[in-house]
Amino acid sequence: QVQLEESGGGLVQAGGSLRLSCVVSGRTFSTSLTGWFRQAPGKEREFAAAINWSGSRTLYADSVKGRFTISTDNAKNTVYLQMNSLKPEDTAEYYCATGGWGRSENEYPYWGQGTQVTVSS
Repeated sequence: QVQLEESGGGLVQAGGSLRLSCVVSGRTFSTSLTGWFRQAPGKEREFAAAINWSGSRTLYADSVKGRFTISTDNAKNTVYLQMNSLKPEDTAEYYCATGGWGRSENEYPYWGQGTQVTVSS
């Protein structure tokens, strides 16, 4: 059984940083991706970033590229999302998902419960 649990969300001022963590029980294959999606209330869920377990392949949405960095720590079965230069537009609930291959939420069968990120002006 594959389970995911996110943590690290919180309230931060614009320009600040947060690091999100996603602990995965049950490893994915190296050919599959683990990624982060985000959703604001009343809005569609959107892709942010994804990575394979070896770290050799990464994907980023244009809106976060250059500000967010996704990485893995195999010893801790964890995927991280380092979020720098945060903007109010980044405010959303962030979900970790695994078992996909691209940027579409429909590709990912396993999801965490989410962690809230709020960026103040």
